[in-house]
Amino acid sequence: MVLIGLIKTKIVVTLGPSTDSRDKIELLGNEGVDCFRVNTAYGSIDSYSSICRDIKELTDVPIMFDLKGPEIRLHTDGAKEIAVGDIFEVGFNPESDFYFNHDFGNQISVGDRLFIDNGELETSIKEIYEDKLVLEIKDEGYIYSGKGVNLPSVNVDTPTFTERDLKLIELGLKLDVDYYALSFVRNRSDIEKLRSRLDDSSGVIGKIENQKGLENFSEILKSVDCVMVARGDLGIEVSLEKVPLAQKKLIEKCNRQGIPVITATEVLESMIEKPSPTRAEVSDAANAILDGTDSIMLSGETSIGRYPIESIEMLKRIATEVEPAINKDIDKVGSKKISESISKAVNRLCQDMDIDKVVALTKTGYTSRMISRFRIKQPIITVTPNPKVERQLKIVYGLETIQKNYANQKNQVLFVAKELLKQNYINEKDTILFTSTSKRPIDKEGDNIIEIHKIKDLDVEI
Repeated sequence: MVLIGLIKTKIVVTLGPSTDSRDKIELLGNEGVDCFRVNTAYGSIDSYSSICRDIKELTDVPIMFDLKGPEIRLHTDGAKEIAVGDIFEVGFNPESDFYFNHDFGNQISVGDRLFIDNGELETSIKEIYEDKLVLEIKDEGYIYSGKGVNLPSVNVDTPTFTERDLKLIELGLKLDVDYYALSFVRNRSDIEKLRSRLDDSSGVIGKIENQKGLENFSEILKSVDCVMVARGDLGIEVSLEKVPLAQKKLIEKCNRQGIPVITATEVLESMIEKPSPTRAEVSDAANAILDGTDSIMLSGETSIGRYPIESIEMLKRIATEVEPAINKDIDKVGSKKISESISKAVNRLCQDMDIDKVVALTKTGYTSRMISRFRIKQPIITVTPNPKVERQLKIVYGLETIQKNYANQKNQVLFVAKELLKQNYINEKDTILFTSTSKRPIDKEGDNIIEIHKIKDLDVEI
């Protein structure tokens, strides 16, 4: 039998110097990674092209391009050591030794606090010129190129895309990238601007990491395919103590709508340098799973860390321990679509009957996402004729995805049952709940169905 559902929580891995070689990509694919994130804050466009081709050649793992969008970043040719009280200049164009990727000088004031690298370094704005800022350092450390910049007391309005983002979108379309994550999403308009530059098959992830994103989340949620709770910048843009409840509320809203959600940033941060995480980090990851996150994302742990494989294995161990304790109570949510009602019925049947597995036939993935939100105990085997949908669904909690074209089969359930039996996803002793939902008129065969079968009783020959 194929091993299904060893863990149901999905793992997103950020590639970087520690993991972006061909052998490491293949190893990570074999480790069961569910999505590769390409952080476009670092590296060259040519390097992204090479990495994506390696991923597609060596694995069947989906690819996420993380676009920087409105996010402010500081760039330099090399690392700079700084000390408390140092004064240094940062320009608004690449001709400067240090420069920002956006010009926001007319939106800030002398005395405003400016943070670098997820809040690791605090500075104060001493002087503002047309082409540069003069900053005073409040912390000692190093400034590295590409690190994020936060101005928590200022509502800075920057363009949705940089020129580099537009080039990356063009590259992603050529490479058939599965997801595009947009940083510092502020409103629905940011998402719609991104969608207007993509094809219909591309998935859009809204990264929630500022106050505007929190305030406008209900509208943002209507326009995205996935949400990322990016806690690093969020913890600077809003008060740190507000982040835990914000995370819980965002995840809950996503669960109710069947929108997959990724919890990110500093999950197992200490494993960048050490082979084991702290107790607090383990509790953090466990609570994200209990909250209802679909995926957990590793960033520095796998991009620059010394223990990328160990970090993945630790997440698997945490998920194995806590997933049986998940209890989602969203059955009272109203149903506006047929798929929502079908998913509720599936949830009830899985509670009341001795069902071994659920098999969902879906063209878009919507039915499977609706079922997943209930966090049923049974494995959900999702069969879709669309190879890109199959890849995109890999980040959804509890789904085992298979690409198979069943559309022209007279008896789709029987056809899929034969294929799954042939590939050892199910066996003759299983009792399977099959479900399929279509937008075609309901009087046509195969639409909006739930069927429960003992495989041994079906006319299945392989």
